[in-house]
Amino acid sequence: MAWSLATAMPGVEDSARIPGHMRTLLAFLVFLASIGAATAQTHVTGVVRDQSGAVVSGASVTVVGNSGVEAQTFTAPDGTFSVDAPSTGQARLVVRSSGFAENSQALGTNGTVEVVLVPAGLFESVSVTPTRTEQRLGDVPASVSVISKEQIRQSPATTADDVLRLIPTFSLFRRTSSLQAHPTAQGVSLRGIGPSGVSRSLVLIDGIPFNDPFGGWVYWTRVPLENVERIEVVDGTSSSVYGNFAMGGVINVMSARPRPRTFELRTQYGNKHSPKADFIASDVWGNLGVSLEGSVFATDGFPQVIANERGRVDTLATVDYRNLMLKLDYSPTRRLSIFGRGGYFHEERDNAKVTTLGPPTPEANDTTWKSVNGGVRATLPDQSDLQVRVFGDFETFHSNFMAVAAGPAPTLTPRFVGRMTLLQEVPTDGVGTTALWSKAVSSRHLVSAGLDWRRVDGASLEQGMDAVTGTTVTLLRDAGGTQQSSGAFAQGQVWPTSKLSITVSGRVDHWRNYNARNLETTVATGLPTAASRTLPERADTVFSPRAAVLYRVSDKVSAWGSLGSGFRAPTLNELYRQFRVGAILTLANDQLGPERLIGGELGLNIAPTQNVTVRTTWFDNRMKNPVSNVTIALNTQQRQNLGRTRIQGLQTDVEYRMAQYWRVSAGYVYNQAKVTEFAANPLLVGKFLPQVPENRGSVSVAYANPRVATLSMSVLGFGRQFNEDLNNGVVPGNTEPGLPAYAVLEFSALRSIGRNLDLFLGVQNALDQQYIVQLLPTTTGSPRLVNGGVRVRWSGR
Repeated sequence: MAWSLATAMPGVEDSARIPGHMRTLLAFLVFLASIGAATAQTHVTGVVRDQSGAVVSGASVTVVGNSGVEAQTFTAPDGTFSVDAPSTGQARLVVRSSGFAENSQALGTNGTVEVVLVPAGLFESVSVTPTRTEQRLGDVPASVSVISKEQIRQSPATTADDVLRLIPTFSLFRRTSSLQAHPTAQGVSLRGIGPSGVSRSLVLIDGIPFNDPFGGWVYWTRVPLENVERIEVVDGTSSSVYGNFAMGGVINVMSARPRPRTFELRTQYGNKHSPKADFIASDVWGNLGVSLEGSVFATDGFPQVIANERGRVDTLATVDYRNLMLKLDYSPTRRLSIFGRGGYFHEERDNAKVTTLGPPTPEANDTTWKSVNGGVRATLPDQSDLQVRVFGDFETFHSNFMAVAAGPAPTLTPRFVGRMTLLQEVPTDGVGTTALWSKAVSSRHLVSAGLDWRRVDGASLEQGMDAVTGTTVTLLRDAGGTQQSSGAFAQGQVWPTSKLSITVSGRVDHWRNYNARNLETTVATGLPTAASRTLPERADTVFSPRAAVLYRVSDKVSAWGSLGSGFRAPTLNELYRQFRVGAILTLANDQLGPERLIGGELGLNIAPTQNVTVRTTWFDNRMKNPVSNVTIALNTQQRQNLGRTRIQGLQTDVEYRMAQYWRVSAGYVYNQAKVTEFAANPLLVGKFLPQVPENRGSVSVAYANPRVATLSMSVLGFGRQFNEDLNNGVVPGNTEPGLPAYAVLEFSALRSIGRNLDLFLGVQNALDQQYIVQLLPTTTGSPRLVNGGVRVRWSGR
């Protein structure tokens, strides 16, 4: 029998055919989904709320008997649920929702129940990201960090990446904020796995892929920060359940669902003439919830190049963006939930340079991104859970690039001449779908399986400018192609005893690149260049397994370990798009192969008291063929598969909740990230990976008393790291190679005036610390940023 995605999902063309070795997984999924059960039943209805009385929608509600799950459903937009339960025998009602503690209570004779969910410590809270199913975090054998809604609101950060820097394992390609970074430099790296503009970690918004479909980087300004309920970060390789991009981990941003009669408006103003406004409007009518949210931001910006290197080409780095999202949640029956999302995003950036030859033109970029996604979640007759999502992304990215030179002799004034070298337009269309099925076979066995499919079509349309004035187009280039990927996974979780859990998962992925070309035309003659050519189709298949064990030594101590593999296919950006940063030109490489990783972890979780949690994790990740920018000539690099690298280290974090209002937390990671093999250039062996510091840490103290104020202060420390692959770069005025270590202080204050009004103040880099981001030219990170404003909210029942 020939299985294909066209068979499973009508409307998908047969080119998405699943390889033969995936048919068994799909057949197993269909078989499991067909299992049914029937018992004598009674009807239970209820509502789920949080401690403030607000309803909790989308919570998982499960009736668990002696043999396992008897019935399962989830709360409607108004927080209500209705579920069948066995009329005889003992059963418990278990309610789980991300960010809350699991609630478990015996089912009595009363047919109506009210469940109140309470926030909990780290190990008691419910997580959905590591295994793609709801589980208590303390039962998951993985390194997971969680940033709560309260921590987000206590942060002075304007964008999500600055909030995530509280987690020491998180970093962007370069140590700078997305407020000033070029979008293509905003790829996320966890634990320093292959840092570059392309992410080695999968970023999700409510379970939908969020990475740029063409290049893999992340537009952190697209994250609806004001409406985020929580962010979960999985540090270890997660390809065995998520596939491509999850080689280095997963970041899942979970936003709030529509709430009854709610409107919030947050306005702020900051130095550098930086206004920002966020709004959320939502309501619930029975089983239908609707919300509209948006944000706008602009800033006059700040200089990037250090003062003694700054010339007449240098201006200010600015950003201006607008973000809008419409959400619909509908539960037509107690077993079915449907959602839909539509989004619009537009961003414009000035990259702090302007041409001096011809009409003054800034080096700039802009992005317009329209997205749509939707899906269903259903409880099947056998009480298993099925989730299906579809999504589409339609994006256009424009960017230009400049060459900068010194002035004429005898002064040789630095950064005196700016010439345009390249105009670039990148249109990208991407569509995809995911299906996830899970079932508790018994109280000690949970199985899940799923399918994913995605297609991305994109190109870099370029105009090369003349090498004298940069005002005349001399070359036209169309470089791009189509990438299609499909995958299937299965996962089993077993609890042989109450102290021991075992998780085993495996995934098969197949992808291919086709319609690939690098078409170049010389404008003067109209003839193709010697480099103009169509490219052969490429395809590959990979299997990614993972096994993990968690053992509860006692109620206060648990230990876990895991071993797994991951992969990442090169993006269309790496294969076909070139770019320039300062004096360095980086070339694409259509011969790149996939990256592979084998990683292991050992972790220890300790909760000596109810208010204290301590976690320590040792990790060892070994990559084969990582894609990196390799120096091939003076001021010229090319993306190449590097050979082998090893990233190993130790991370730890502590949280202490003192009395009723105080919370102290700290995190630290020691990271050794080095090249271990590269036949093409043995000089790189033993070198540190660029942009990965050996030491990173953070300490935060927060005081939250609603009757007084909410105050928080954090110190973020970053160790020395190298700017390029040869580890030779030296900051002017220093003798030691590398970018020097630094630390920044930030704090925030919030005061509630009644129920509906908050006043707040935030300061980032409070001591105005100048820290170096890169060399050639020498650029610095964000200066002191101060913002303050008000949050107004109205709500009704």
